Amino acid sequence: MLTDNNKIFHRKKILTIFLVCTGIFSGLLGRLVYLCVWEAEHYSAMADQLHERERSIKAARGRILDRNGTVLADNRTVCTISVIHNQLEDPEEVIEILTKELELSEDYVRKRVEKYSAMERIKSNVDKELGDRIREYDLAGVKVDEDYKRYYPYDDLASKVLGFTGGDNQGIIGLEVVYDEYLQGEPGEILTVTDAKGIEVEAAGERRREPVSGLDLCISLDRNIQSYATQLAEQALATKEADSVSVLVMNPQNGEIYACVNVPEFDLNNPFELPEGTPDDISQEESQNILNGIWRNGCINDTYEPGSTFKIITAAAGLEAGVVTPQSSFSCPGFITVDDRRIHCHKRSGHGSQDFTHTMMNSCNPALITVGLRLGVEGYYSYFEKFGLKKMTGIDLPGEAGTIMHKKEDMGNVELATVAFGQSFQITPIQLLTTVSSIINGGRRITPHFGIQTVDAEGNVQERFEYPVSEGILSEETSATMREILEMVVKEGSGANGQVEGFRIGGKTATSQTLPRGSGRYIASFIGFAPAEDPQVIAIAIVNNPQGVYYGSQVAAPIVRQLYENILPYLGIQ
Repeated sequence: MLTDNNKIFHRKKILTIFLVCTGIFSGLLGRLVYLCVWEAEHYSAMADQLHERERSIKAARGRILDRNGTVLADNRTVCTISVIHNQLEDPEEVIEILTKELELSEDYVRKRVEKYSAMERIKSNVDKELGDRIREYDLAGVKVDEDYKRYYPYDDLASKVLGFTGGDNQGIIGLEVVYDEYLQGEPGEILTVTDAKGIEVEAAGERRREPVSGLDLCISLDRNIQSYATQLAEQALATKEADSVSVLVMNPQNGEIYACVNVPEFDLNNPFELPEGTPDDISQEESQNILNGIWRNGCINDTYEPGSTFKIITAAAGLEAGVVTPQSSFSCPGFITVDDRRIHCHKRSGHGSQDFTHTMMNSCNPALITVGLRLGVEGYYSYFEKFGLKKMTGIDLPGEAGTIMHKKEDMGNVELATVAFGQSFQITPIQLLTTVSSIINGGRRITPHFGIQTVDAEGNVQERFEYPVSEGILSEETSATMREILEMVVKEGSGANGQVEGFRIGGKTATSQTLPRGSGRYIASFIGFAPAEDPQVIAIAIVNNPQGVYYGSQVAAPIVRQLYENILPYLGIQ
């Protein structure tokens, strides 16, 4: 028989259990209300994710337009063919049709069709016509999604400037990679509802998030100037049996580049194609090394000994420092002795007595060496740095090489003498052209560039690009004197083959020997600008290892002359 104490104990026990159960139930109820009300959207989205299959839609990449609006890089509509394993009804039919239509091996297609995965890509960049034909088969589990492939209307024109994109539509080299963030756009997606087995629920349809196209990039390059410069470069490459030919054309006042040619170029629509005659059994590493060489932009990525064109820098430094004037007198016996080294002039018999203007007209080595020695290592090096030669130009292309120069502490009189006339160091063509531009434009160090602005599909400007300008690298007076001297070089001196009838042209030739000395390999070059009194265009032509006659005055100067005969009227230069 239960005592009163026992009854009280059991009542308390029952009450405690009841309260605990009530608390647990209330907590569960509260949690359920919380999840169903406040967290409903979150868990609904999670449920949708479990039952939705996502397919991405590539965005149309922004076009690249030249300064006149000509399209240099565009898009073509292509298709991506994929299979969804769980939705296949007749795998053998799918394998047979895709093998035939896509011209793929049966083993390749079968491996992907039979693979257990949410979605397996069979082939991308399929022509739209073929994609539409496959879509007409109405094969369960086969998806045909429209896509975009980069297309270059002019094939190899400016290939090393424009660059190209990879399979993911991202830039790999050139302007395509530098301005990728503007060009690539935002991809979209297609969402389809599936059941627990992964089978598409047709009644649910599909949801799309449309892609956002990339912005168009407007650049300074002029297709007409680029085309004509390329023709001249290819002609020189063939007639002189040269290794390569480069031509750069730029506005010396603001750094806009009108043309950048490096022949041989490569086909932008087939950038991974190896040259004819390449062995079939080369390794992947060897193949990639060949391609890297083909893609290199010699004007930007490679350095060379500039030779006598660099005398422009030595002359400008000497005039600015006051160690020489246009009337200063020099005597050239055909050589000059520096410390224990005899350095010859290109004219072994010498130029005799001449003023400084004529030393430039004659491209006299001893005279320019004398100017360098008057400046001294400290003085010369200070102008080297002031002119910006120790820094990159900042051009908007990847892989710019820097100047290779003696360290100041390692520079003696002999090194100074050789640098003064353009030997024993290396520079890029774009660095040399930029520095000469700054010397003839009044002393403003400009930044060479291609990018001008980005625009949207309606033509509205989204961003204008600005580039640094350094004022006062030398005086306007020195700049004017240099323009006059360089005009005389073309008018009556060694650059006579660069003269264009009816125009005032300034410039300088160069013939430099590559290392090792005595190899018989030369680089012929010429820098020319117009009009001489107010330069609006400057160009450099470089012919690497020409056969036969190899002098810059006879090989490179005519290239710039023929170029200017056509483009000066085109640019409206009087």
